[in-house]
Amino acid sequence: MTDPNSPWQNHLLNSLTVSQYEHFFPHLELIEMPLGDVLYEPGDEIRYAYFPTTCIVSLVYVMESGAPAEIAVVGDDGMIGVSLFMGGGTMPNRAIVRSAGQAYRLRAHLLMQEFNRFGGTRSGVLHDLLLRYTQTLLTQIAQTAACNRHHFVDQQLCRWLLLSLDRLHSNELVTTQELIANMLGVRREGITEAAGKLQQAKLINCRRGRITVLDRQGLEERACECYQVIKTEADRLLPHHQPPPLITPYRLQKYEFVKTHSSSFRE
Repeated sequence: MTDPNSPWQNHLLNSLTVSQYEHFFPHLELIEMPLGDVLYEPGDEIRYAYFPTTCIVSLVYVMESGAPAEIAVVGDDGMIGVSLFMGGGTMPNRAIVRSAGQAYRLRAHLLMQEFNRFGGTRSGVLHDLLLRYTQTLLTQIAQTAACNRHHFVDQQLCRWLLLSLDRLHSNELVTTQELIANMLGVRREGITEAAGKLQQAKLINCRRGRITVLDRQGLEERACECYQVIKTEADRLLPHHQPPPLITPYRLQKYEFVKTHSSSFRE
């Protein structure tokens, strides 16, 4: 059984070759990601790439008025820090943990060393993988904008719940209706009404601070096309989660030693 704290729980890390994994592993640092933790603010220099394993991070745009709106969500499917290899260095949005858990982080310059290992050509597995992941992220951002503009709140809520479920190892979300309203940029009353409809249809069960999905298929049928567009593009561009790469006992022992003594990589 795969260790839930293993880097392999992240789909991107899981897709690396054994050789690339060997370059990465000694420098990956397992960290706790508490609810509400801000990884970076707009304009901050991004010093780490984050690879979530059991947490979910929201990419949020904050208006001048202070009103937030979620533009994308990242979990074990991807990484935070795409601006590092896209050449920007900073982002105009905030990255904040909205479902507590764990992630691995890697210093920015180490990611770039591996990204450029093949001279920036598409012969590099990591280079190609991260660019394809970026396309899925752009698809999610664009489709989220269209969904928030054209679809009803209950459809937006279904899409939001389904994207969250895809990145969790449970059918229960620890969240509040106020948080969801902030993420979707709508009034809390709208989320209360939408959640009530879904609960009456026996698709979800709402308790204080928790939402349990009872009927995923029913949620998918009730959602607008936006969820399926995002999922289809991700399935097309990214490999499915595979078993961990084959590693000899010596290598695994060496990796576990480095992981145990990873404090040397902490600031």
